[in-house]
Amino acid sequence: MPEPPLLQSSTGLPDDRWRSAHLGRLMGLALRRFDERVLHLMAHDPNVPLALSNLAARAQIGAAHIHITRHLGLNGSRLTELAQQAGMSKQAMGDLVTQCDAWGLVRREPDPLDARARRIVFTDTGLLWLEAFRQAVAQAETEFRAQVGEDVATVVRLGLEAYGSETAGPARRQPTR
Repeated sequence: MPEPPLLQSSTGLPDDRWRSAHLGRLMGLALRRFDERVLHLMAHDPNVPLALSNLAARAQIGAAHIHITRHLGLNGSRLTELAQQAGMSKQAMGDLVTQCDAWGLVRREPDPLDARARRIVFTDTGLLWLEAFRQAVAQAETEFRAQVGEDVATVVRLGLEAYGSETAGPARRQPTR
């Protein structure tokens, strides 16, 4: 079955407003806004070491660095695990880990289960950063609920959990006859 033609606007040109209003774009915009708010809160957290606060305030630490904070296990993780959980290449995650290592957030150490492997673990400074992240996420979620209301926030959360769960799988297209 052929795809339907683009709707025509009042000017006679194709109506392409859908490109800026589809669900994927809206989720992406919301995620960027949420991550920016979290980073802002972390930059102003008095428990975050000043050097890290300054990096965050000057946008030197970005949403990509949050992937490490979001996904690094409390007992450490291998680079491949970390990259997979963040949906990034091993090389890109390696670059982020190198930056975070230089900033004192994480360190690489031998994996006790495999002498050939290394684990990335939080430093004491990294654990302070993780706690600031936890508090900033809680604050950003509270602000979201205040802005959209408890009912909408609950529905959004449930919908995103269902849509993003590993068991949901891709939507299956029904054959047309």
